[in-house]
Amino acid sequence: MKRLIFTAIISLTATVVFAQTDSVKTETDTTKTRRTRIKLGFGDDVAQVSINDTTSYASKAPGFSFGLTFTRFDIGLTTLNDNGSFKLSPTNQFLNYRSWRSSNIGFDILQLSYRFNSSFRIYTSGGFDWTNLRLRESVTILRDQPVLTYTRDDVRYDKNRLSATYIRVPVAFDFRTHNDDDGRRFHFVGGFEMGALISSSLKQESKEKGDQKLSGNYHFAKFRYGASLRAGYGSIGVFTKYYFNNMFENSPAQDGLRNFSFGMSVGW
Repeated sequence: MKRLIFTAIISLTATVVFAQTDSVKTETDTTKTRRTRIKLGFGDDVAQVSINDTTSYASKAPGFSFGLTFTRFDIGLTTLNDNGSFKLSPTNQFLNYRSWRSSNIGFDILQLSYRFNSSFRIYTSGGFDWTNLRLRESVTILRDQPVLTYTRDDVRYDKNRLSATYIRVPVAFDFRTHNDDDGRRFHFVGGFEMGALISSSLKQESKEKGDQKLSGNYHFAKFRYGASLRAGYGSIGVFTKYYFNNMFENSPAQDGLRNFSFGMSVGW
């Protein structure tokens, strides 16, 4: 995870070298403030970085925009849905997890959008998404097995985390209201999200075994797809995502076990 974030930051920094800058004048009552922004990409709707104050920027003109970004930073909770129930079946009890410590984290770093008018646009983007299950049981999920397999251990784990890293590609419709007196607006976003598995791992911490991280095949779906909703005010919002296909593949005992996530989000 640290390596992926570091790579994204390096890419963003390299692009800034070739970025274009412009000057924008804003008026508040009788005071004029001059701000310089950096555009990363092309088009009127691309991400911008303000040199001094944080400002809101919107283009009413229709058109395409493309560029690097750092937005839709999600931090929330991962919940398992077992054939329509949020209670795990006896077969899946070995995946019993700590609800408030099982997380979903993600962000986007690349975006292509088309704005129809000041209020409505459609966009697709690319980023990273992490799913982390903090298991309650003293079990070890075995890697590289024909199906999802586990063993019960005589060890009390301080941490027993099963994780998957995905590249995420949402396609969404974004409706925003006009700015209010504070220069903020409401956003309502709905769309479709796809994901491609990059890696999966099991991290365990205990007094008996110490710290260990085991990477391999834990039967997470190599490709996942689902629906997402977002709503918020200003730069802060909430999100929810539900994936339509099974969380684990090639493992018949886990058929119907799906991923539902929700939480807070920053940026649009």
